[in-house]
Amino acid sequence: MSVKSKKHKPKYERLILKLSGEMLGGDQGFGLDPLSFSFFADEIGKVVHKFKSVRIGVVVGGGNILRGARNELPIDRVAADYLGMLATVINGVSLKAMLEAKGLRARVLSAAQALGTIPYSPEKARDFWKSGDILILTGGTGNPYFTTDTTAALRAAELGANVLIKGTKVDGVYSSDPESDPDAEFLPDLTYEDALIKELKIMDMTAFALCMEQKIPILIYNAHKEGALLDIVEGKKVGSLIHSST
Repeated sequence: MSVKSKKHKPKYERLILKLSGEMLGGDQGFGLDPLSFSFFADEIGKVVHKFKSVRIGVVVGGGNILRGARNELPIDRVAADYLGMLATVINGVSLKAMLEAKGLRARVLSAAQALGTIPYSPEKARDFWKSGDILILTGGTGNPYFTTDTTAALRAAELGANVLIKGTKVDGVYSSDPESDPDAEFLPDLTYEDALIKELKIMDMTAFALCMEQKIPILIYNAHKEGALLDIVEGKKVGSLIHSST
């Protein structure tokens, strides 16, 4: 293999990208913001256009459409979680439309029954990946009490992803909240054990434990930085990587 071909080989061939609903809601963090959907579609498109072999699955949250339903409506946790699952479907169908408007092929798979989606199964997802389609994974896990972080970890395990990438508003993992602590230390590389000892909030514990058990690396990055997703796939130093010690 030539030096040139090595240089252009992606670091990650199969990735799950987790985007919160708030990131799709623009500056207000609420509603369907066309500029945000367009930005993330472009970021995904940059990877697809450069690396035809890379397979991408996107897990979307629903906080831009529905947040704190139990506080606003007289419903229990289970019903609130079902509403949240449907909110992720709205985001997923919207992201698919934006991707297709930019000439990219995408499929919306949902663990919750919903019009405009394909019922999720690992087998269907793998078949679509073989065809080069971008997967938009909605409906959460299909069960209440689980976050979309856990959905992302579960899908990464089921589909054999090389990495779970979580987009945030900060550059990666810090020793404390960088927005409130000016002395917060940026941590670019750490093991799962480091994160547990330092009690760092990488993602919810169910999701973190699954990634740790399956040895799926977690990469936390600032998703608002243009070109960052492509940089990650190319193997550049971006964000914070949490990984196995072996």
